[in-house]
Amino acid sequence: MLLRMRFNSSNLSITRRTPIGATDFLRRDDKMAALLPAIERMASLQKDCAAALPAMFKYCEILAFEEGQLTLSLPNAALAAKLKQQLPKLQDTLARRGWQVHGVKLKVQMSKPAEIKEQMRALSLTEAAVTAFDELGDALEDTPQNATLIAALKAMVAKRRPT
Repeated sequence: MLLRMRFNSSNLSITRRTPIGATDFLRRDDKMAALLPAIERMASLQKDCAAALPAMFKYCEILAFEEGQLTLSLPNAALAAKLKQQLPKLQDTLARRGWQVHGVKLKVQMSKPAEIKEQMRALSLTEAAVTAFDELGDALEDTPQNATLIAALKAMVAKRRPT
C-alpha cells in the first residue's frame, strides 16, 4: 500500500547555511582551522577599508597585507588613479583603527566586470511639453542656421508622440 505524503511547511525542514556553520566546518579540520585567523583578519581589514572609502571599495579587493604593505586589486586604471589620490585618507583611517599600513600597492586586475557608470535615468515629457516643442519647431524661421535645430525638434516630437 502506497501512502501519499503532502508536503507543507510543517513536515519540511530547511537547514540554512550560516557563516557560523561555515566556520564550525573549517574548525573541524586542523589545516583549515589554521587559516581562520588570517581569513578573519583580512575580512576585518576589508571592512575597515570599505568604511574609510565606501564608494571606492565597492569594486576593490585586498590581495595581501604583509609587513605593513597593503596590496589592493582594482578592476581598471581609472579607479586606480582615483584611489591613488585617496591613499593618505585611507592610511590615516586605517592607522586610527589599529592597522599599521606603511605602504599601499595597487594592482589593476580585471577579475570581475565592474559597471561603474551610473545608469542614466529615462526622461519623460508631458504632452504639453511635446506640443510646445512641436510649436517651437513650426515657429522657428526656416534658415540654414536653424535647420539642424528644427530637424532635432521634429525628431524628438516624432519619437515622443505615439503614431
